[in-house]
Amino acid sequence: MAVRVPSMELHRPPPSVSGVRGKSCLQKPFLVQAKRLEGLEKANPRSRGKQSLEQVKKRAPLIRGTVSPPLPVPGHITQPPYVGKKDAPEIASEIQMHDKVSIVHMKAACELAARVLEYAGTLVKPSVTTDEIDKAVHKMIIDAGAYPSPLGYGGFPKSVCTSVNECICHGIPDSRELQDGDIINIDVTVYLNGYHGDTSKTFLCGEVDEASKRLVKVTEECMLRAISACKHGTSLKKIGRRISEHAERHGFGVVDRFVGHGVGRIFHSEPMIYHQRNNMPGQMVEGQTFTIEPALSVGSIDCDMWDDGWTAVTTDGSLAAQFEHTILITKTGAEILTKC
Repeated sequence: MAVRVPSMELHRPPPSVSGVRGKSCLQKPFLVQAKRLEGLEKANPRSRGKQSLEQVKKRAPLIRGTVSPPLPVPGHITQPPYVGKKDAPEIASEIQMHDKVSIVHMKAACELAARVLEYAGTLVKPSVTTDEIDKAVHKMIIDAGAYPSPLGYGGFPKSVCTSVNECICHGIPDSRELQDGDIINIDVTVYLNGYHGDTSKTFLCGEVDEASKRLVKVTEECMLRAISACKHGTSLKKIGRRISEHAERHGFGVVDRFVGHGVGRIFHSEPMIYHQRNNMPGQMVEGQTFTIEPALSVGSIDCDMWDDGWTAVTTDGSLAAQFEHTILITKTGAEILTKC
C-alpha cells in the first residue's frame, strides 16, 4: 500500500525522520483521503514556508481528546468492498474513466459530498467538538442513502476526517472542543451507488488572525490554479508546478508527503497527483476523474504521525491548511464535480 517516490524525481533533498512529536510520517503506511509518499531516506528537517511563526497567533499544541466508538450504518446501505478488512487496499492501477452513464453516478456522489461539506462547515464554532461534527456528517450521509467512505477504511474509526491547526490531514474526530481562532480542515467522502465523491475545505473558527486567514486563502488559490491548468493532453506534473509557484510566491511550503489520486468506483487509484514540482510522467485524459488536494504549511513541510496511525501533524507545530476537489477532465478543461 505504501507509495515509494525516488527523491531525485521530487527535486529536493530526501526528508527527515523526525521524532519531535511522534512517529515520522514515513514510519507507517496509511491511506485515507490522500496517499502518503513513503520510502525516502533520512536527511535534514525541512522548512519550506518563509512565513514568520510569530505572525500567527500563538496557540497551545493540539492535544487529542477521547474517540467515541464508530457509528452504525443501516444494513440496506451498500458498503465499499474494503469495509470489514483490517488493511486498506493497495492503490489500484486502473484509471477511473467514465462514460455517459457512469458520469451521472459520479456527479451524484460528488454533489452529495459537496453538500455534506457545506453543512459541516456551518457547524464550525467555538466549543463544538469534532466528534459532534462527525455525528452530524454521518447522519446526513446515511440519510441520503450513502456510506461515509472513511469509516472502516484500513481501520479508520470515524466517518469524516477533521484536521485542526497543525494537523495536516487524517485527523480523527474526538471530544476536543474547537477554540476561537482555530482553523479546521473537514474532509468528506461519500460512497453512493457504487461511486466515491471526495472533497475537503479548511474552515475558520471564530475570530482568526490575519496570518492564518492568509494561509487558508492561498491554499485554496493553489488548488484552483492547479485545476485551471487541467485539460485533455496536459502533463500531470503541471499541477505540482502551478501549486508550488503560487505557494512559494506567498512564502508557504507545499507538504509533499500526500498526493491526490484517481477516484470513482475505487476510492484511491492511479494517477497519483503530486502537489509539488516533480518529473513524474503521465498526461490527463478526457473522461478521467481524480482529486487535487494541496496542503500548505507556514513552517516545516515535514510531518509526524501520532500513534493512532492516522493523525499527521507538522513537525514544528506550524499551522497547515488543505483544500480538495474531485474533477473531471474534458477536452477543453476540467469540471469541478464537488461543488454545490
